[in-house]
Amino acid sequence: MKQGKGKALIVAALVAVSLFFWLNHEKKEAGVSSAGKEMVALGDSLTYGVGDKTGHGYAENLEEVLNKENDVPLKVYNYGIPGQQTDGLLQQLRETDVKKTLANAEYFTIFIGTNDLIKSNGGDLNPLYEDRITRGEEDYRNNLHHILSIIQEENPQAPVLFLGLYNPYPDSKEIEGVITEWNELSRKIVSQYPNVKFIATDGLLKEKSTDYFSDELHPNSKGYELITKKIIEEYHF
Repeated sequence: MKQGKGKALIVAALVAVSLFFWLNHEKKEAGVSSAGKEMVALGDSLTYGVGDKTGHGYAENLEEVLNKENDVPLKVYNYGIPGQQTDGLLQQLRETDVKKTLANAEYFTIFIGTNDLIKSNGGDLNPLYEDRITRGEEDYRNNLHHILSIIQEENPQAPVLFLGLYNPYPDSKEIEGVITEWNELSRKIVSQYPNVKFIATDGLLKEKSTDYFSDELHPNSKGYELITKKIIEEYHF
């Protein structure tokens, strides 16, 4: 009798272990690990959150909002670097510590291009030099193609939310025209890649005031909240 009970306990234990590993496997297959979900935020100071006194920016705002709304925890890896251009992001994606996170991410956000535009024009946007901006567009186009290719090679299933540029000088129609041109270029590029969604930010910060800007370029906490709200409206997590 004791021998029979012992065998029964062993069988039950084996069934329990098998069930545990099967359930864990199913979770991973569904894209949900026991540790939760991960988002990788890439870009420049606008991803880093410069100007937000809370230290959040849109990336950490997303983490906070989505963790309140969903049962599965979300961890955001913010790789934004102030001053970064697309060539810098391209190099960053090849770094070992960054590359390791790409395959595990459920979502990506990219906010890049402002520094490409400004620096291609000579360091500011006044006055505008059409020939310089045109050369900058070509570099931007090539770099962005490489960036998206690397991300999708590492993780072809995860959605990429690409944030378009906004006009930091909304009173200037000339600058608005250049911003529109660069956004159209970005739209065309991202449309060539599956699971990449363009999210427009131009027009969110309609007035150049301390209500939404912390300085000449960067939003304050209210400005970043508008960007966060726009992302959530455009993509249903």
